Amino acid sequence: MPTATNDGLSLSYEIDGPADGEPVVLVQGLGTGRWMWRRQREALADEYRVVLPDNRGTGRSDAPDGPYTIPQMAADLEAVLADAGIDRAHVVGASMGGMIAQRYAVEYDRAAGLGLLCTTHGGPDAVPVPEETRAEMFAEPEDADERERIKRRMRPSVSDSLYEDRPALVEWIVDRRLEQNADDAAREAQAAGVMAFDASDELEELELPTLVLHGDADRVVPVENARLLDEGLPESRLELLEGGHHLFFVEEAEWVNDRLAAFLQTNPLDGAVEGGGADDTRENVVAGDAREDVESGGAGDAREDVDAAAENPVSDA
Repeated sequence: MPTATNDGLSLSYEIDGPADGEPVVLVQGLGTGRWMWRRQREALADEYRVVLPDNRGTGRSDAPDGPYTIPQMAADLEAVLADAGIDRAHVVGASMGGMIAQRYAVEYDRAAGLGLLCTTHGGPDAVPVPEETRAEMFAEPEDADERERIKRRMRPSVSDSLYEDRPALVEWIVDRRLEQNADDAAREAQAAGVMAFDASDELEELELPTLVLHGDADRVVPVENARLLDEGLPESRLELLEGGHHLFFVEEAEWVNDRLAAFLQTNPLDGAVEGGGADDTRENVVAGDAREDVESGGAGDAREDVDAAAENPVSDA
């Protein structure tokens, strides 16, 4: 597994897909390992060169003492792309990863397009994480073992029905979290960066195609943050998944994958495709029949595939 170096830290990353494919970088959220992008990786790696870095404190990357900052983690990403020899890339980030993507696009010149999932521009105008959600996500239940503690902590991030309807997927997520996620100290260090992040005054600088995806039932990063991003970004397209929660890219992966694929095809790195980047198609789309799409389209099959992961897992280690 390749490693890059930034400020004396070793930063691990993976690359999947054809060597001549357009690079797509997938940046994960708070304390979370590369596992969270499993379905997007599978959907994109046939055509695109998919880069999956471990944020500092996560996976096989070094975990220095905190606190960390979002600019530090953006600099880590720059070190990874430089080490991989990538000059231009689509940068897709979820939650904290979306913050890293924004800061990266402001500070560095390799980003050709952005995908911002379940994230915020931060600052005083952003809608904060509800206090009850924060308390649940950082709870330390005394009567729970490690697996149960993970399940309780992630409840605000997923639909209420997930635990009953898709238990194999829940167990798969817990297994991956145990293998790859940041420990408590590194998670707190990353959280400090999230709390301090503010790109609200710099959004107008991001003059590049940007896809904003969000679930309108997100209890971690309220959906109003997606609307604020869309209002502030010069070349954005906003799509909302009705009933989608914070980990909507895991629960409803096909919906997300379809929109990412369409965005990437419409906004190639060489700009050769006519018919509109995000600036030509700026609009707000609420997926009112997303559930029909999910149940009648490929997402239903995707659910079966993901739920089968417990029996036939794909290694992300």
